[in-house]
Amino acid sequence: MLFLLIAPSVAAAFFITLVPVLLLVRMSLSSVSRFGRIGDNVGLRNFARLMADPLLPDIALRTALWTGSVVGGTLLIALPTALVLNRRFFGRRLAQFLVLAPWAISVTSMAVVWRRALSDEAGLLNRLAMASGLIERPVIWLGSIPASFAFEILIAILVSVPFSTVILLAGLSSIPSEISDAARLDGANAGARLGHVTLPLLRPFICVVLIFNIAYVMNSFPIIWILTQGGPANGTDILVTYLYKLAFTLGRLDEAAALSILMLGALGVLTVLMLRMLERPAHG
Repeated sequence: MLFLLIAPSVAAAFFITLVPVLLLVRMSLSSVSRFGRIGDNVGLRNFARLMADPLLPDIALRTALWTGSVVGGTLLIALPTALVLNRRFFGRRLAQFLVLAPWAISVTSMAVVWRRALSDEAGLLNRLAMASGLIERPVIWLGSIPASFAFEILIAILVSVPFSTVILLAGLSSIPSEISDAARLDGANAGARLGHVTLPLLRPFICVVLIFNIAYVMNSFPIIWILTQGGPANGTDILVTYLYKLAFTLGRLDEAAALSILMLGALGVLTVLMLRMLERPAHG
């Protein structure tokens, strides 16, 4: 009876997910005009042409750096933030609100605000730096590849912290206080309780944070596109922004579909690995 109740929802979700994937597979194995007309089957030719693209290796490495930096930086900030917010102190509710409130703001809106703040002359960052005497003239913050990419990583971390903090805070609140109290009575100090009690019990929630953030960050489009559009000279492109350029700027829809399939496969492998890690016992 329960299966009959959920069957329509499962079927709808399966249909919504499966149809676009099958269409992508068909496009990746066919010749597609820049207007979206699907032609003859060409086998793996689109994948071969994609692999021969001289820009792809650097973009793939940059995507790995982008994903690892943002996900790692997010966890390094969100975990201690959640640990602090889980304690009882005066103004705790206000602190939780201030940390979690940015979650309600869209990523696109935040990217637009940061684009304005980092603009050449009228930008807030240049104004503050000049007013404090740190610089004498406006700096083009987004004019070089290293600076642009560093700012994009920083902004992505700030955007990702609220959601991750919510998940970790929920995990911390689900851990019975009696366990920590028992460890304290056994003589364990704060560091030992954190390393041998809290973090092992929190591991499933950490894995959830990693899975969601890897999937989200790897396909994060607005921040890089609004700030630099992958420039200068494709120097801040990641796979998802380059995919957009392949499809809608260069008109290579078939290669864009092939790249989508490769990204889907890579994301699936990472998700499976994280789920396997989640299934391992805490002492493993």
